[in-house]
Amino acid sequence: MCGIVGYIGKRDVAPLLLEGLQRLEYRGYDSAGIVVSSPKSAGLKMVKAKGRVRDLEARVPARFKGTTGIAHTRWATHGAPSDVNAHPHLSADHKVAVVHNGIIDNAAELRRKLEAEGVEFLSETDTEVLTHLIARSPAEKLEDRVRETLRLIEGTYGIAVMHADFPDRIVAARNGSPVVLGIGEKEMFVASDIAALVAHTRQIVTLDDGEMATLKADDFRTYTTEGTRTTSEPTTVEWEAASYDMGGHDTYMHKEIHEQAEAVDRVLRGRIDDRFSTVHLGGLNLDAREARLIRRVKILGCGTSYHAGMIGAQMIEELARIPADAEPASEFRYRNAVVDPDTLYVAVSQSGETYDVLAAVQELKRKGARVLGIVNVVGSAIAREADGGMYVHAGPEVCVVSTKCFTNTCVAFALLALHLGRTRDLSVRDGKRIIEGLRKLPAQITEILAREEEIKELAARYAEARSMLFIGRVRGYPVAREASLKLKEVSYIHAEAYPASELKHGPLALIEPALPTVAIVPDDDLLEKNRAAMEEIKARSGRILAVAHQDEAKADHTVVVPKNEDELDPILMGIPLQLLAYHTALALGRDIDKPRNLAKSVTVE
Repeated sequence: MCGIVGYIGKRDVAPLLLEGLQRLEYRGYDSAGIVVSSPKSAGLKMVKAKGRVRDLEARVPARFKGTTGIAHTRWATHGAPSDVNAHPHLSADHKVAVVHNGIIDNAAELRRKLEAEGVEFLSETDTEVLTHLIARSPAEKLEDRVRETLRLIEGTYGIAVMHADFPDRIVAARNGSPVVLGIGEKEMFVASDIAALVAHTRQIVTLDDGEMATLKADDFRTYTTEGTRTTSEPTTVEWEAASYDMGGHDTYMHKEIHEQAEAVDRVLRGRIDDRFSTVHLGGLNLDAREARLIRRVKILGCGTSYHAGMIGAQMIEELARIPADAEPASEFRYRNAVVDPDTLYVAVSQSGETYDVLAAVQELKRKGARVLGIVNVVGSAIAREADGGMYVHAGPEVCVVSTKCFTNTCVAFALLALHLGRTRDLSVRDGKRIIEGLRKLPAQITEILAREEEIKELAARYAEARSMLFIGRVRGYPVAREASLKLKEVSYIHAEAYPASELKHGPLALIEPALPTVAIVPDDDLLEKNRAAMEEIKARSGRILAVAHQDEAKADHTVVVPKNEDELDPILMGIPLQLLAYHTALALGRDIDKPRNLAKSVTVE
């Protein structure tokens, strides 16, 4: 949630920061702001604007020069989107500027105390509390002022701070919200996401929770909030600036849907072991003996990652014969769950920074559990906290709604299930069968995407619906869940997903011509059961769009997808439904890459 970018060096800072904000806008797009300073000019200069980064850019004057600056694009938590609630926030004397991601839990209490001391607040935000506390600190050094302020704070933060009296530095700090440093040649960067940095440097340092940094043009240092120096060696990120471009597509969502064949090939590359009909997953840090002692697998994720976890749990049960289930991390962390030493916990997050998932991981680690992470972003918080895991190698995903990361995460779960299965009782023959199915996926994805025009025409037929029902059984149900979420997120059409077997237990009351049903109908041992559910819908004059391996007579329309192995079919059946959501949203004129009220990385509770 929200995007931070900062720079200190010799370049004109405003254009650089605005470019960074454009790359971070998917993290928040309610309002934006920028503060700059220069050793040659006194004080801080600030511009803020409600709306998109382009609205801010239109307000920045031509003579807005500086060589140091911080900027922010906001996803509102405290206070409605407005010019005054936009970040950065300035102290009353206009000497301190702060940008902040996260939520300060005790902001109201601190605000009352400051108001009692005569401080006047201009905004409704929790962030302004930080600004005034830093400004009022008696400490001589900026680092000490920030450190003293953070001791008073309860909650999460990723911050960058400038002070007019210390024009040679930016101070940053992290607790629960990502902060990365970019190391350049006599210039330094700070951001909440490497997307803002890769156009300028691929050398980064990721701050840990409880860690701070001071950036100067020719140097940086990191230390704890208690003042102890830490050692942080830069690492090289593999993603390049071109990865964040649209590549000739009209939207990032369309581009990322069409990148899935290549992305799946990446997650498979170098991991398949044909000799033993298994896979190499050295990053799990889990030897064969430990794998055989696992008695249960619990998968934790939120939103799309949770749905991928549901598919993963079914694969693990089918291939490894280990009881497995998925649960929303946001619920798990609050229900005082029994943590079993024989259970393997798997945390799933595209960004690797999802706050609810990270908090669940930290609680599990505190209780001695073994936790694996399945994430897309190298060096992210969950990757560092977990005992081991897998990167899904989907590449950067900029659109707020996830497509290629979902697909690659499902493939990663197939690899994990195969690995656990071959460690246990899965035969060489079945291992070979799954490997052959995995290798078919990229070409089959390409085959599905080649039918985009057909799906676009179907989307035009169903775009007038005010609500849609998605149904599936067993393997098809998580696909229905994810497809209904995609439609909601990007088109704003209400959608519900139900197990097809549950229709007669209530949802049939909703069936009428105005409520279309999307049925997930794989050609497996439940084919006739799924057809019976469609019979029930047709008997009540319901319209049906089927996603199936063959034309379905009971459906009004069928999207035919290529058949793979039964266990892997869900990976393919979700892809035409991504296109359905995309083209429905396009037909309705929605802002596809930036849906209302949503942000890409949910780093607040």
